[in-house]
Amino acid sequence: MKKKIITVLFSIFCLAGFAQSYERTALGVKATIESTDIEIQFYSPQIVRIIKSPVGANQHSPSLSVTKQPEHTPLNLIQEYNILQLKSQSLCVVFNLLTGNIAFTGLDTRPLLAEKTTGTTGTTGTTGTTVETRHALSLQQQQSPPTQSFLMDKQEAIYGLGQQQGGAMNRRNESLLLKQENTKIAIPFFQSVKGYGLFWDNYSATQFTDNLNGTTFSSEVGDCIDYYFLYGRSMDGTVACMRDLTGQVPMYPLWTFGYWQSKERYASQKELIGVVKKYRDLHVPLDGIIQDWQYWGNNAYWSGLEFNNPEFPQPAKMLKDVHQLNAHAIISVWPSVGPKTKPYQVFKEKGMLLNFETYPQPDSVRVYDAFNPEARAIYWDFMNKNLFSLGIDGWWLDATEPEYSNYTEQQLDQPTGLGTFRKVRNAFPLLSIQGVYDHQRAVTDAKRVYILTRSAFAGQQRYASTVWSGDVEGDWETFRKQIPAGLNFSLCAQPYWNTDIGGFWSRKSGSQYADYRELYVRWLEFGAFMPMMRSHGTQTPREIWQFGQKGDWAYDAIEKYIRLRYQLLPYNYSLSWDVTSKSGSIMRALSMDFPRDKKVWDMGTEYLYGKSFLIIPVTQSFYSHGKKADATVDFSRTQTVPVYLPQGANWYDFWTGEKFAGGTEWQQKTPIDLMPVYVKAGSIIPLGPDVQYAAEKSWQNLELRIYPGADAEFVLYEDEKDNYNYEKGIYSTIKLLWNDANSTLTIEDRQGTFPGMLKERTFQVVLVGGNNPAAIKYNGKSISKQIN
Repeated sequence: MKKKIITVLFSIFCLAGFAQSYERTALGVKATIESTDIEIQFYSPQIVRIIKSPVGANQHSPSLSVTKQPEHTPLNLIQEYNILQLKSQSLCVVFNLLTGNIAFTGLDTRPLLAEKTTGTTGTTGTTGTTVETRHALSLQQQQSPPTQSFLMDKQEAIYGLGQQQGGAMNRRNESLLLKQENTKIAIPFFQSVKGYGLFWDNYSATQFTDNLNGTTFSSEVGDCIDYYFLYGRSMDGTVACMRDLTGQVPMYPLWTFGYWQSKERYASQKELIGVVKKYRDLHVPLDGIIQDWQYWGNNAYWSGLEFNNPEFPQPAKMLKDVHQLNAHAIISVWPSVGPKTKPYQVFKEKGMLLNFETYPQPDSVRVYDAFNPEARAIYWDFMNKNLFSLGIDGWWLDATEPEYSNYTEQQLDQPTGLGTFRKVRNAFPLLSIQGVYDHQRAVTDAKRVYILTRSAFAGQQRYASTVWSGDVEGDWETFRKQIPAGLNFSLCAQPYWNTDIGGFWSRKSGSQYADYRELYVRWLEFGAFMPMMRSHGTQTPREIWQFGQKGDWAYDAIEKYIRLRYQLLPYNYSLSWDVTSKSGSIMRALSMDFPRDKKVWDMGTEYLYGKSFLIIPVTQSFYSHGKKADATVDFSRTQTVPVYLPQGANWYDFWTGEKFAGGTEWQQKTPIDLMPVYVKAGSIIPLGPDVQYAAEKSWQNLELRIYPGADAEFVLYEDEKDNYNYEKGIYSTIKLLWNDANSTLTIEDRQGTFPGMLKERTFQVVLVGGNNPAAIKYNGKSISKQIN
């Protein structure tokens, strides 16, 4: 395929004929070629927008995903016959003025990506027409959808396209229909191991196809071809470009990085409070409790945005009790509302209900028009008055695809606040989450927005969105598939993702069965290294005591990893700051850090958590035998899993401290309470105190665990743990530097301040493989110490 790209470039340069004209614009150039207007717009030296539309169709709807305003980008234009090169400081766009084809190269002429054909530009939208005319136009649109094919290297690996459940890591040789569904998330963005990405800015259902003929996006409907080429030079750089283009990620409260307990569902106020109390009585850490559906009453009152269930007689007191137990609560809210609810009546009166069947059926429940800003404001007003004012700490926005039965053609072509539903359907989660985020921010800055949701679109990261992988099955095969699903989602510049630990679906009372206990324990071990550690599901309650008591193998393993999660709070909170301040990623495909190691390009069984931890979840059953209640477990023989340590670094076993060379693989023993975890040589890991909830103790005596073998750097971030004062610079950072050559740790001057900040502290420094732990007293001024 690389030869094909070079051939395309060669043919572009060799085409004969009279030079075609183009027009210089403030952002680049535009030209009319045959019946197509083509614009090349530089948004930055690394980001280029390509627009191809029918001649004269100059009105393009504003992007729902893109927030970046184009910046002044100096360009060097070089024309030779019909070939125009546009060079920025970072890349070169090669424009064939005769055919309209466009190619992208590095400044060293290294080919990156090339259009195969000029593409079909589609037709305009159908807003304002009759149903009959819209249907006729929809047929026309299906005949000429916005379509563009590209050529890339045959061996090139690409990632992204949202969250899919096929189990593949590399997206080459796949055919995917990108439309929002439960467990599948449609984001028409991919990025390459070569360090570039492509965002196809279209909100209708889109077919992605990659085969020997090329790589193609083809959308059901759209005004034009509209895509962005991003050249970050690395996968991290491409994520940063996508965040620059579509929005940066806000901070979450510290408590959200603790452990969350949930189930489908807590049936009463008494039950929910009882769960929090029992965690406290057992001295097992907990920070979040989640109230699922039906607190609103029966289906006629579906998601009425208020408590109508008599089993929740005093919701304000319930939340006060949760807070007095030093925990936090979020609540399930759906975009669909029942016919007897107050929101339904208001939306119906204003024509703001979408006309298609949704869950539950057949109860006349309808989804509100989140594309309408007035509807979003009404929705929030009910949330604020009836829920947020009671003390709710965050939101579980469920079924934001939105969930639907079979759409008819007329239903797809019904108008919304932004055109036909067919045209904007994939952006529904983006707009519904935006409505909650923007309105809560307008109410208060004292409490950071936290939103857990089931679907996403490009740009949603800017609205404090954490996405979970949907109502997945609780089995080993599905468990395995969640790893590449989450990694590809993260590579779409969406850093916060998690799964229902144990899978949503399981057989009744599964926690009483040895085979499910083994699955749950392994899934929870994985969950300790996800951005959100949350246990949830139906039919099988997931509280720790459902799996035995202290001394039982399942209980002890669960407690071990919950406690490890809390030890890692300083590491996780600092990772969160890296996401916000430097466009970082938490769950990292191995190709991000080891792009030259081709063994990891299609590896969906391991990943990095931050840039230090290598995580290898155990995704197969070893110890349980049979699926009946009397099934036994056999721990007499410790089983093994294959482990590969990426080439380009050395590694330490987190549990033993043993050091290994990169580029090696073997079978590692995995007793039930051990998931293989490695730490990259050249890492500094801050570890926090033993606590029952995130804010219980100060970080007065943090352990700094140094893994030598290479120089290391870590930035410890601290703030008031909640509120948005960090946006005003009210926070502190401490840079930690390890010089491996002389075994010296330098703790630099503290930068910044915030109310309640520790003025003095002691760092307990442990050198892995060393003999002499050191206590370093620190008062905010730079200090260096040799560690042996």
